[in-house]
Amino acid sequence: MTTASFTTGAFHFELLPERALWWPERATLFIADPHFGKAATYRALGQPVPSGTTAQTLGVLDRALMRTRAQRLVVLGDFLHARQAHQRAVIDALVSWRDRYPALTCVLVRGNHDDRAGDPPAALNFQIHDEPWMLDGLACCHVPPAEVPQGADYALAGHVHPVSVIRGRGRDQLRLPCFDMGPAVGVLPAFGAFTGGWEVPTMPGHTLGLVAGDTVLCRSVPP
Repeated sequence: MTTASFTTGAFHFELLPERALWWPERATLFIADPHFGKAATYRALGQPVPSGTTAQTLGVLDRALMRTRAQRLVVLGDFLHARQAHQRAVIDALVSWRDRYPALTCVLVRGNHDDRAGDPPAALNFQIHDEPWMLDGLACCHVPPAEVPQGADYALAGHVHPVSVIRGRGRDQLRLPCFDMGPAVGVLPAFGAFTGGWEVPTMPGHTLGLVAGDTVLCRSVPP
């Protein structure tokens, strides 16, 4: 696997192909928008969607945690997709995952879907905060703020599910989830296996970290 580095001020981050961001100085792994239980929610509403996405997403999280040996996991919003996500199969899978990491500190910064879905069950042992949650000068948010919150030097967020579109000849195009790392705010790609994406342009002073299989490719534009 090939990661990419992003440094701004005193912060040095690793952009991982698992669509997670690693802050080695604080042994902290960040993910955004896992939307656990989204497929189950759709099926409860009578929509024919694939099963197994919770296990797939947890498998990717396992790889990121084992590779980094993170001591803290921060979820930047939208942990559960909706009220219907509180189904036994979904919750049992999450509790089984949590039991494998008893020493891992888990933090959820509430997002808009968390407001509707409700907080994770107590058995998952998450610390839960509204945005912005401050961590050593870093503002942890769900919705990307227009500017860095007071008291912070940089912000991380999710919510928009950024993707970059590579266009070929004719109608050929490739949509890749990406990190959108700006000079003040960095936005993580959606972590969930069953999520869409919103195309983001490459803005001056921004670095896009495109996730292509097991590799993160960076595309930057000078300020």
